[in-house]
Amino acid sequence: MKRPLEAAAEAPPSDMTQGTDSPPPVLANQLTADCIPSTPGAFVALIKRDLMLSYRHRNELLNPLLFFVIVVTLFPLGTSPEKQLLQTMAPGVIWVAALLAAMLSLDTLFKSDYEDGTLEQIMLSPHSNAVLVLAKIISHWLVTGVPIILMAPLLGMLMFLPGEAIVTLMLTLLLGTPILSLVGAIGMGLTLGLNRGGMLLSLLVLPLYIPVLIFSASAVDASMAGMEIKGQLYFLAALLVLSITLAPMATASALKISIE
Repeated sequence: MKRPLEAAAEAPPSDMTQGTDSPPPVLANQLTADCIPSTPGAFVALIKRDLMLSYRHRNELLNPLLFFVIVVTLFPLGTSPEKQLLQTMAPGVIWVAALLAAMLSLDTLFKSDYEDGTLEQIMLSPHSNAVLVLAKIISHWLVTGVPIILMAPLLGMLMFLPGEAIVTLMLTLLLGTPILSLVGAIGMGLTLGLNRGGMLLSLLVLPLYIPVLIFSASAVDASMAGMEIKGQLYFLAALLVLSITLAPMATASALKISIE
């Protein structure tokens, strides 16, 4: 005959033990997976978040645009108001100003998220880091590159550019400014953890900006001369495709190094 303690040990668990509220492991994993948004959803959500934050800090966004306008408008005052001279200088002047304004805005790309720890959480997310980095670059271009593109026709008229040249200028800015943001993001990712990385960022990024500057200004000059501009535009489009393909992955790797 068994003792009472042995019988109690061998007895099956009571209904109270079996009736817990915790879901089965398979159901728990399914609930966890449902709480995580898809990669396209996270991509769109990150763009919306950055655009909302940019709207709340819109004073910082005006600095690159004002810099762009001031640099272009100072050239007629410092050189000569002659129409022919301003037309000759306009493509290079406008594009140099756009390039410098793009460099000025790179500081707002990752720095605030790096300081408050948001960037580390983005890098630890289950989604592709390159996709999320591309979302941040797109939102940065929307708030910095698009205003420059919209302001360019007014500055082109200020520099006496003809209508065809203004259209070409906008096309080159539409293709070139995303390249500036994509390439600049790589340099920003490498210099993010440095206290005084501005000079190093310029040394890293400026040589990579030169092809965009050369072919964009050349396209506007060719348009004013009545020549074909397809070659320059095709080259800029190829650079844009190459930058979209490689820059997010390189930036994600650079950010991981800076965070660690």
